[in-house]
Amino acid sequence: MNPIKVDAKKCLRDGVCVAECPMRLIELKGGSPVPTTVVGGEARCIKCGHCVAVCRAGALSIDGMKADDCPPVPAGMSAAAAEGFLRARRSIRVYRDKPVEREKLARLIEVARYAPTGSNSQRLGWIVIGSRERVKTLAGMVVDFFRHLAASGSPLAGSYRLGDRVAAWDSGIDVISRGAPALVAAHAPKEYGLGTVDCALALTYLDLMAPSLDLGSCWGGFFMMAAAHWPPLQQALGLPEGHACHGVMMVGYPKFAYYRLPMRNPPTIQWK
Repeated sequence: MNPIKVDAKKCLRDGVCVAECPMRLIELKGGSPVPTTVVGGEARCIKCGHCVAVCRAGALSIDGMKADDCPPVPAGMSAAAAEGFLRARRSIRVYRDKPVEREKLARLIEVARYAPTGSNSQRLGWIVIGSRERVKTLAGMVVDFFRHLAASGSPLAGSYRLGDRVAAWDSGIDVISRGAPALVAAHAPKEYGLGTVDCALALTYLDLMAPSLDLGSCWGGFFMMAAAHWPPLQQALGLPEGHACHGVMMVGYPKFAYYRLPMRNPPTIQWK
């Protein structure tokens, strides 16, 4: 069954969909009134939506994706506004004592699912921990992993000063979850080679979307380290069989506001 449909009354025959299809599945032959799918192309369509998005006449649709159901592209942001938005992004490590509403966490993931994935595979899954107490319990498991590494003489213990992290935790300072009220983990099948990239991209979308909902976020690097190697944490997260956690984000309401855009080192560029 051909997944790509063309409304002949709307089609402009401008060939844009032909040029844009990343899988080269669409052709416009001289005698054809509208673009058609190449022979055997039905099985190779990844339903990325490029053809639907690029058709200014709204003539194309894919199974489950009609042009009328896809919102129009919003007006563009100026370069200055985009730069200011991106530079204002901060890693939040001090949170208010306030839970994050499930609706807001769901909204973040709703936006994150639009991040690019390899061949539009969309194989990511999400785990959301929505209580501060549960997040802290998981943070304690991360500390247990650090204790294990230190006791076994792992080189990681020295590289990441894990002994200092454990000592801080034991003294009542949470350097693992930073008191975050929520945790979002992204996972993908272990056999999927682009799981790490896809999860990182999706969580970056989530990270950048958070301030629009008055939220802040921070990459949970210690959680990610432990989730990759520590079975007790993997079991506590409830990862599906055969899946690996490729990214963790702490989420909450920032306790403080920021008023300046800090400087960064100049880029190292090789022009070829």
